[in-house]
Amino acid sequence: MKKIPQAILLSLLLGLLSFSPISLAQFDNSVGTIRWNELPSSAQETVRLIKQNGPFPYEKDGVVFGNYERILPKQKRGYYHEYTVPTAGARNRGAQRIIVGGAPQYSDEMYYTSDHYRSFKRIER
Repeated sequence: MKKIPQAILLSLLLGLLSFSPISLAQFDNSVGTIRWNELPSSAQETVRLIKQNGPFPYEKDGVVFGNYERILPKQKRGYYHEYTVPTAGARNRGAQRIIVGGAPQYSDEMYYTSDHYRSFKRIER
């Protein structure tokens, strides 16, 4: 068995230690689930607005969500749309969103993110 030079071994160990739990979370591309009754009431209201096709309080509601994080299942561009979940006390749109796959008004494929696309939970009704 070949011996690994100590400098290389030390470099590898230091590299592994540089990963914090937050940076490791970036590599977890799994999507969890959340039940309807576990959603914040503001997220439930956003889903209701989506189902009735508005009116939406934010100008950017309904824009195409690019899935650049590649956490949601891969689809063609234009498949996903995003909607803002109002966040109390936020000076901007906040971090919460509902992402809808397919035709928003008719789709049951909905995801909730509370951390601005770092993680997603599929909404179970």
